[in-house]
Amino acid sequence: MSAFQDHYPENVAHCYGCGRLNPHGHQIKTVWEGDETVTRYKPEPFHTAIPGFVYGGLIASLVDCHSTGTAAAAMYRAEGRDMDSLPALRFVTGSLHVDYLKPTPLTDEIEVRGRVKEIKGRKVVVETSVLVDGVITARGEVVALQMPETFGVTPGA
Repeated sequence: MSAFQDHYPENVAHCYGCGRLNPHGHQIKTVWEGDETVTRYKPEPFHTAIPGFVYGGLIASLVDCHSTGTAAAAMYRAEGRDMDSLPALRFVTGSLHVDYLKPTPLTDEIEVRGRVKEIKGRKVVVETSVLVDGVITARGEVVALQMPETFGVTPGA
């Protein structure tokens, strides 16, 4: 199964967190698992806050990009469309809230799971959990807003 991010049009595939065209970014990959979405991410040693634990900004970034990808996939699903169909549906963050429940160990893999809480017009609310070895270390909620088709298009292009 291809990841949601594999279907992003080139003009909006440069995001530091989820853009496949950003060689310096996280390049997360998100897929459906039933009614939830999942991203698995391996942090690097330089993602350290204090020895042995992940920097909180990375956690926020993973929650953010996982949730906007989930919003796009949910809207495609709600409309009965394939993710590579046009017009492209892309979302940006209107609000990001993260609760850090316990330090996230710098281990082999972080799992990010999302569930759509609400779809209302051009707004999708996504609840996300961050887990390591099945233990929830952070929870987030993102209000994702559908981008207008002209967003991400270079003026004069």
